[in-house]
Amino acid sequence: MFSDQDIKQISAHGLTIDEINNQIEKFKSGFPFMNIVKPAVSNDGIKIFDDSEIAKYTQIYDEYCKNHGIIKFVPASGAATRMFKDLFEFMNSGMHNKTSEYVINNIDKFAFWDDLKKYLPNKASDTDIIKCILTDLGLNYGNLPKALIPFHKYSDYARTPVEEHLSECAQYAISNNSANIHFTISPEHRAGFTALLNRILPQYESQYGIKYNVSLSEQNQSTDTIAVNPDNTIFRNSDNSLLFRPSGHGALIDNLNRIDSDLIFIKNIDNVTTKSLRNDTVKYKKLLGGVLVSVQSEIFNLLNKIDNKDIDIDTLHNFIINNIGIKIENKLTINEYRDILNRPLRVCGMVRNTGAPGGGPFWVRRKNGIIDLQIVESSQISPSDKHIMQESEYFNPVDLVCGTKDYTGKKFDLEKYIDNDTGFISEKSKDGKNLRAMERPGLWNGAMSHWNTIFVAVSPATFTPVKVVSDLISPAHFVK
Repeated sequence: MFSDQDIKQISAHGLTIDEINNQIEKFKSGFPFMNIVKPAVSNDGIKIFDDSEIAKYTQIYDEYCKNHGIIKFVPASGAATRMFKDLFEFMNSGMHNKTSEYVINNIDKFAFWDDLKKYLPNKASDTDIIKCILTDLGLNYGNLPKALIPFHKYSDYARTPVEEHLSECAQYAISNNSANIHFTISPEHRAGFTALLNRILPQYESQYGIKYNVSLSEQNQSTDTIAVNPDNTIFRNSDNSLLFRPSGHGALIDNLNRIDSDLIFIKNIDNVTTKSLRNDTVKYKKLLGGVLVSVQSEIFNLLNKIDNKDIDIDTLHNFIINNIGIKIENKLTINEYRDILNRPLRVCGMVRNTGAPGGGPFWVRRKNGIIDLQIVESSQISPSDKHIMQESEYFNPVDLVCGTKDYTGKKFDLEKYIDNDTGFISEKSKDGKNLRAMERPGLWNGAMSHWNTIFVAVSPATFTPVKVVSDLISPAHFVK
């Protein structure tokens, strides 16, 4: 099946023939649906906290920050192509759509307007404007990641999402007068990130009176997956080489695994808002951190008691079913309870679902019969279970805080807690040829499948992503 040249290409990618064959078998067999039992809802999987409780957990978190390492982990490699999809359609067809018309009619409201004007010819047509936004005739945003595109226009400057994350980080993720933040990036955009950071860091350090420790990492190409034809045979490029594709955000578990910190916040690059609207974000970030710190402290105490043989089964059983999103019908052994407790811990913010139901927080029955909390994408739900989605109250905004060290202070190996039976297969194309692509278990679902999980209701104001370019002048992003 594989030529000597194929084998060299596979090896250069950091992969083995066995791994490629396993990927091909996954294409053939597909991924099983999740055995969902019911949605996680208020007070049955989703914890609700009132103002006094939020204040309590905020204080716990603030005290914790004084003596522990905190870092913010931001997946930032995503291209802006999808954000500008409608503009590309107009540029290629010459036919306006709803988004392109809206952008043209409100062009002077966008944060990038002052930069765009420098490239526009006199009496610029609509096509001139869109081409100068998307291509190297102007700003070239169609070939940049969202992270490097100005989102918010203040009175005398514009901020990119990178800058908003730096600003946000300074308000809740400070330890020892330092803010630690990590961006995952694509290799082709490293120079752009570096140039931006070199330019802005002195300004932000002066503004907030802190030291920023910023690190960057790229998705390891050994996490890529091979592409296949629609009949699951090997897809080949025009030069007969194999085609490898990045395997989705789930591959970033490898990047996360390299982070050494007591507490890690995770938030997507495009989920930012303006500084005047950030109070809820800070409030609920501290709540999530305080809940994690509090529960983690109790877990560590129980594990120490197990080591000292100073604990009973009922105490362990009741703590687990009441605190870390696991339903256990029958009593287990001390060692089995110890195994459940001694895992990475995550606390995930969940937002009320006010739109069409989709993927989100669910109770899921595992192969061992235990029912636990999982973040499930809609594509992982069997058609026969779609009716259960209609009962869903919440969706996943990707708002996590993670504890990745055990009770002895040793880092967990996060690769051990992945459910490799989860993933996604999608239909794509390359050079006009159809192909099938595979994504590895998603970062916040399959890649964290065997973590202990707590879901907490957070304000909708904490979820302000930019999915399409017109979102940039919505209330959450437009500075009046």
